[in-house]
Amino acid sequence: MVQRVLTGITTTGTLHLGNYVGAIRPAIAASFEGGVESFFFMADYHALIKCDEPDRIEASRLQIAATWLAAGLDTSRVVFYRQSDIPEIPELTWLLTCVTSKGQMNRAHAYKGAVDANIAAGEDPDAGITMGLYSYPILMAADILMFNAHRVPVGRDQVQHIEMARDVAQRFNHLYGRRPQADASRRQPPEGDDPARGGPSPDRGKDFFVLPEANVEEDIALLPGLDGRKMSKSYDNAIPLFEGGAKALKEAIARIVTDSKLPGEPKDPDSSHLVTIYDAFATAAQRSEFRRQLRAGLAWGEAKQRLFDLIEAEIGPMRVRYEALMAHPERIETTLQEGAARARAIAAPLLAELREAVGLRRFTAVRAAEAVGSAKAKSALPVFKQYREADGKFYFKLADAAGRVLLQSLALDQGKQAGQWVARLKQEGAAALAEAPVQRAEGVSESELAEALAALQAAQD
Repeated sequence: MVQRVLTGITTTGTLHLGNYVGAIRPAIAASFEGGVESFFFMADYHALIKCDEPDRIEASRLQIAATWLAAGLDTSRVVFYRQSDIPEIPELTWLLTCVTSKGQMNRAHAYKGAVDANIAAGEDPDAGITMGLYSYPILMAADILMFNAHRVPVGRDQVQHIEMARDVAQRFNHLYGRRPQADASRRQPPEGDDPARGGPSPDRGKDFFVLPEANVEEDIALLPGLDGRKMSKSYDNAIPLFEGGAKALKEAIARIVTDSKLPGEPKDPDSSHLVTIYDAFATAAQRSEFRRQLRAGLAWGEAKQRLFDLIEAEIGPMRVRYEALMAHPERIETTLQEGAARARAIAAPLLAELREAVGLRRFTAVRAAEAVGSAKAKSALPVFKQYREADGKFYFKLADAAGRVLLQSLALDQGKQAGQWVARLKQEGAAALAEAPVQRAEGVSESELAEALAALQAAQD
């Protein structure tokens, strides 16, 4: 089975080393796995929640696109696009918003964090909180569900949002994906899909969305910054990825906070966030040797030089490619438009199905007549369904308007026989039960079954 992997980065600034380790590198590595279809995007709609500086957003989109490509993204293998180039995403966001509870949004970490900060500052709990911030987990769900991603590489702090996307997908599937289709009575259920035999009903509809899973690197979920906290521009503790070149990288590493132990004194590798950053780029053998040398008294200055050399060996060649791409933004634009066309070829058909499912359908004379007639009939009348099982035999059953099975046939050799018995039961009602090859479903009384058949008989008349 082909698995879809999707990831994106918000376009509000230049990227730092934590973005590379936590999102870009694992996502690109995953794109080369066998049996994987990958989607990479710039989350520029999300950027509007955090930033009201148009020039900053414009520059960030270009820089982030160049970073993905410089880091080794192969656009012949993956779908690479800007979120804002896919108009189906905001429309899906609204459809999902309409099935998402406010209580669920109240529990989102970003919203709760903003409320707590306001309260701590003595302000109104919702001061400065926009609806974009409040409901952005739904937009994130739309990003994921639009392409039915199976796996989403994220930092551990984003796992809650993947869980929310799963909840929203399940809710939508439950409301719209499991309803009987118009031609359900003519479809044959797969083996075991008969409620009389303990399986789901053969008129079960399709599930529109798969349930995504968070893909977190267990060893390095969040890269620490210069001060040991999560690496973030807002904490002013980030190590630049390409910005400022090798000089800026070296200067940032020199500012990593360490303890006061002198050269020759043993260091504790397990309590140093410098070692955590080193581990993100080192092999197992390098990690082991680095720890041994620190315990033997390696100076922090020398340790920082080794960290610089290790990181520069990996990202230095990427920086060269990045600078070449930034010099030709028109090439990046062409690549993104090609990716958007591929993304929309997937998104548009799915959205058309979703619009149909929720009732946003085109009007036709036939459909209008069916809608009026079937709404009245199906709301009250039971219905017969005929189908063929894997054993080659033919069956029929009677279910009430809510889908509860009232009557189940025995196996018949020919579909024609099933059709004849259904027609006779509709015409004669309970009078035909004595001869019919049927049995009442468990918990159904004779009078209840007789009433259902009488209703069908009356409708037939």
